[in-house]
Amino acid sequence: MATLKVPVTQHDHIRGPVNAPVTLVEYGDYECPFCGLAHPIVNAVRERFPRQLRFVFRHFPLSQAHPHAEAAAETAEFAGAHGRFWEMHDGLYENQAALSPELVRTLAQRLELDMERFEKDLASGQFRERVKRDFMGGVRSGVAGTPTFFINGERYDGDVDEDSLLNALQAAA
Repeated sequence: MATLKVPVTQHDHIRGPVNAPVTLVEYGDYECPFCGLAHPIVNAVRERFPRQLRFVFRHFPLSQAHPHAEAAAETAEFAGAHGRFWEMHDGLYENQAALSPELVRTLAQRLELDMERFEKDLASGQFRERVKRDFMGGVRSGVAGTPTFFINGERYDGDVDEDSLLNALQAAA
């Protein structure tokens, strides 16, 4: 079984208690339809384990298949640099069917991010290295598609439905 090669640190995007007994890491792509289907499942699972689960999201944009995925990931990182990662993350998945440069700008405006800086930072590729670092960590961990989940450092190869994921998390607790 594949294991997570890059440990979770304070530099990751984390929801839930930092010292939770169970850690769920997702390598995801904002344009991947399967990630879009998994998003509400992950949210439901998080609600069921509010104190026992630490959820970590890492970028794995499959740019060959999803032309807007990398820009979406960089936009999430820009938002994160301004304390709004999770709001952007949720907005990207909730509006995935309309993912485009226009949507990304609209979401940034809704979050009241500095649009001049947004345009400048994304054009310069300032967040590209962070996205690439996540991607390469996924490759080292055996990620080949999205979404890929790891539970307490072990790749989860089961079904991505609420009951299956809940059972796997409960077994890991």
